[in-house]
Amino acid sequence: MVYPQAPDRARLYTAAQTRKLDRLAIEQQGIPGFELMKRAAKACYRALLQHWPEAESVTVLCGPGNNGGDGLVIAGLLLESHSDQPCPEVKVYMVGGDAAVERLQGEALEASHWARSRGVAIEPYSVGLQIQSDVVVDALLGTGLQGDVRGDYVDAINAINGCSAPVLAVDLPSGLCSDRGAVLGIAVSAEVTVSFIGLKRGLMTHQGPEHCGELLFSDLGVPDAVYEQVESCEWVIDQNYLSQQLAPRDRGAHKGSFGHLLIIGGNQGMAGAALMAAEAAMRTGAGLVTLATQPWHVSGCNVRCPEVMAHGVRSRQELQPLLDKATTLLIGPGLGDNPWSDQMMLALQECRLPAVLDADALNLLSGSNSPLKNPADSVITPHPGEAGRILGCANAEVQADRFAAVKKLQQWSAGTVVLKGAGTLVADGHELAVCRQGNPGMASGGMGDVLAGIIASLLAQGFSAADAARIGVRVHAEAADRAASVTGERGLIATELFNHLGALLNPAQNL
Repeated sequence: MVYPQAPDRARLYTAAQTRKLDRLAIEQQGIPGFELMKRAAKACYRALLQHWPEAESVTVLCGPGNNGGDGLVIAGLLLESHSDQPCPEVKVYMVGGDAAVERLQGEALEASHWARSRGVAIEPYSVGLQIQSDVVVDALLGTGLQGDVRGDYVDAINAINGCSAPVLAVDLPSGLCSDRGAVLGIAVSAEVTVSFIGLKRGLMTHQGPEHCGELLFSDLGVPDAVYEQVESCEWVIDQNYLSQQLAPRDRGAHKGSFGHLLIIGGNQGMAGAALMAAEAAMRTGAGLVTLATQPWHVSGCNVRCPEVMAHGVRSRQELQPLLDKATTLLIGPGLGDNPWSDQMMLALQECRLPAVLDADALNLLSGSNSPLKNPADSVITPHPGEAGRILGCANAEVQADRFAAVKKLQQWSAGTVVLKGAGTLVADGHELAVCRQGNPGMASGGMGDVLAGIIASLLAQGFSAADAARIGVRVHAEAADRAASVTGERGLIATELFNHLGALLNPAQNL
């Protein structure tokens, strides 16, 4: 993935912001619109040759807008003679047929003339088309789609998804909402997507990653002066950010330098959740980790992870001495919902420690006002179901617009929010960051407990709540990717992430 703009911030944009970038490039920088279209087509053309150099036939499906214009120029580039390889067979279909071609205007009309001069023949798309080619180019619908896909576009997208050839999507897969990452009725599933000018935020989360496949980006040579005029507070958590945050430790440091984390959880039958969080916190570098759990779990915890100081507590009064020694709190993993968990939740009433609230702690607080006494130094980590309970809406509503949901959650908590799921979002009220790492193997019990332990550990070590959340989310997801590369996604378990945390948390040392 090649990210745009400043090296420390790979900025994300809405469709409206991207259109503004395009307009400023044309009006202020004097770059003709058709020149930008040709640059976009060349970026796709290069990606096509790089990924499928042996392709002998290419089918391009176009709509009558500028996305289709990109497709027409791609077809023209494919038909131009090249000394190093023969031209493939190229077929171009226009949804809407001759009537749509006659309605072409602006850059799309220029693209039509340019492509025809290179020998491109534009055929009308017919319902029921059977695509038979080595590669398919999806240039049907761009960022201007409003509402669900309709008419012949539904059939065309079904034809693309139903063929066996790999798909290259132009700017974004047709039918995917570029702002929300939601499928608008039906969407193309691409192997490769080449996005332009502004990296669309919808490609990063919800259904976006599933449909865009490998994501490439080209800024089309748009100068930095254009990007400086369109403010974006949304960005991708990339390796540069991690490297900047995770400097080597001071050689004179000691365990007191890296905080004392108290984890509260592990109700009957759920000791593993709290213990995984505790071990993750140790593996992430907390100086001291104490676990407050049900008394009958203590011996097992001591055997599994002797580095964690496990204490059996039965009441709020027995918990207080542990709170007095802690510098940071994590509550929720395996907490359950019974009188014991109610006693443990009383710790939040007066606690002003930096805190991470996860799992059952969030469920117990659903529908109430935010309980955080020190919200600027605290993090909540809901999955979509927990988020829906907090916001009083269905899981599907949260997923339909994850960006809106995480902002509402941040307003509720007044702290930092981690909205888990494909393309995890981190919002702190000022910026919104997205993590592109992670894989379906993470859909297993304990992954959230490990993440909570990682974030709480970083918070205990002195990172701000926002940085602890962003670093934790990225490290957790990448550890899962590394673990899956060894064992495969199916059957991946949470504790397998532990072996990969050290190398990710010490990038300067190249472990």
